[in-house]
Amino acid sequence: MYNPNSHNQIKVVFTGCVGAGKTTAITTISEKPPVSTEVKPSEASVIKRKASTTVAMDYGELTLDGGDKLYLYGTPGQRRFEFMTDILTKGALGLIVLIDNSHENPLDELDYYLNLNHRFLTDNPAVIGITHYDVASQPSVDDYYAALAERGDPWPVIHVDARSAMDVKLLLDTLLAVLEFG
Repeated sequence: MYNPNSHNQIKVVFTGCVGAGKTTAITTISEKPPVSTEVKPSEASVIKRKASTTVAMDYGELTLDGGDKLYLYGTPGQRRFEFMTDILTKGALGLIVLIDNSHENPLDELDYYLNLNHRFLTDNPAVIGITHYDVASQPSVDDYYAALAERGDPWPVIHVDARSAMDVKLLLDTLLAVLEFG
């Protein structure tokens, strides 16, 4: 469990659909140049959305004001690489699920990633980050809360810009608060 009064090493995993901003979020806040496994996509559906995509993981680090070190991992968004999620969540304390609100079915994407991480989320918290809200404001944050309530999931929902360090840190601060206060 997270103890804010000691120096902790905290592993956090970013997951979510292709183009949601996982790589961008980690790059935005990492103190060191992040490790990335970006390659040119081969799937037509991905090629339409972006010029490169993660095939194994992203990795970055961030030291918080209190001295805690965050190890930031990002999963691939392509479903054929979903096996990486189980590998990357081992030892993590929490999950940030990024959903591209301009996706064809963003609430289905949310459902998919929560189901994919069901075992992990049985004992660990998540925060939902809605990206591309400036492009598509529907579904609304309230719609996400309604979908989570239907599932019985209590996770906070925040619309964010993955390019904004302040927004990404808000996701992390929210996750740390959930870890600390349950």
